[in-house]
Amino acid sequence: MPDYGFRSLVAADLPMLAGWLASPVVAAWWPGAQHQLGLVTEDMENPAMTQRIVLLGDQPIAYVQHFRAQEWQAPHFADLPPDAIAMDVLAAPEGLGHGGGWIRALGDLLLRQATAVAVDPAPTNLRAIRAFETAGFAGDQVRLDAEGHPARVMTRLR
Repeated sequence: MPDYGFRSLVAADLPMLAGWLASPVVAAWWPGAQHQLGLVTEDMENPAMTQRIVLLGDQPIAYVQHFRAQEWQAPHFADLPPDAIAMDVLAAPEGLGHGGGWIRALGDLLLRQATAVAVDPAPTNLRAIRAFETAGFAGDQVRLDAEGHPARVMTRLR
């Protein structure tokens, strides 16, 4: 099994993240690289948001942010347990094919402190949905997120 690790996002990671966001495979689901980078940068100051770089050995392969679902403007998560943790993920081009493994590993860690972990991929993002299913997430209900975009709510329970 691959050796996945997680470390905190630091300012020195932002150029790398900018490169990932500019790649076509990432931009398809995280449009507007500069806007997205601005949001990530803003969240570095938000104590309610945990931001991590995912490592395969020493190689950065993805970015993940997670937060208490009920503390965020996320109406599609309204019926989750009060302690549920939601996460947003993006894989670097070099991380494609590893999502199911590292998402499962992170889910294992998060489920030590919550009864549910939730994700909300776009219903048409079949690559992400497969990775979440591989990581043990289930759910096919589509709801509108805070911006009015359809999101497939998937959860993994303790």
